[in-house]
Parts: sequence; C-alpha cells; structure tokens
Amino acid sequence: MRAQRKQCQVGSKYTKRYSEECKRDAVELVRSSDQTVTEVARDLGVSAESLRGWVKKARTAQDTGPLPGAARAADGRDEELKRLRKRTAEQVKTIENEKSDSLLREEERPVSTVCRSSTRRMRTTPSR
Repeated sequence: MRAQRKQCQVGSKYTKRYSEECKRDAVELVRSSDQTVTEVARDLGVSAESLRGWVKKARTAQDTGPLPGAARAADGRDEELKRLRKRTAEQVKTIENEKSDSLLREEERPVSTVCRSSTRRMRTTPSR
C-alpha cells in the first residue's frame, strides 16, 4: 500500500496533501468495503480524521448536489419571480398615479365652484 500512498500524495513528505483523485478513491474504498474508516486510513497511510472529513464532504456534496433538471427549474422560477416583481412594481406605480391624479383633480377645482355647490345645497334645502 505504500506505493499507492506515494502516488496519491502531492507536495513534500512534510506537508501531506492529497490529490482529488486519491481522495475520491479513498472515499469509494470506505463506502465499498466492510472496513471501518480507521482501518482503511491505516491501510492507505492517511490520517483517519482526514479520511473522515473526505467522507463527510463527499456525503454532503452528494446529498445537496443538484438533481437533473433542478437548475433549469430554478432558473424558470427565478425568471417568473423577476417578472412578477416587475409587474407588481408597475401596478403599485399605476395605483399611486391614480391616487395622485384624483387628489390633483380635487385640488385643481376653483374655490368658486366649491362655494357655488355648497350655496346651491343651502338654497335647495327648505327652510323651517
């Protein structure tokens, strides 16, 4: 097994770094064998904690990996969400414009018109 360890190790013998291929192979060996992580690590000549970390990282990547077609579905949802937010913003702007237009119409009426309408109401009501 020493020959395999030398091939996997990248860098000097003092800084133990392992290639991605070596890590994948070690993780696959842990998954496919009936040996414990510690036993596989001892056979490969790597730290048991390093191998546990590689297995955990591989499991996390496998669990959270994108499903086929999930990226396209997410893109579709993102596009629809963007479109709906834009539409909502336009509708809010339209409503605000309508409100301000109606307020302007009331404010633009001359005072005499307002006074005339109130005096007409007063004239048409029967006096007691």
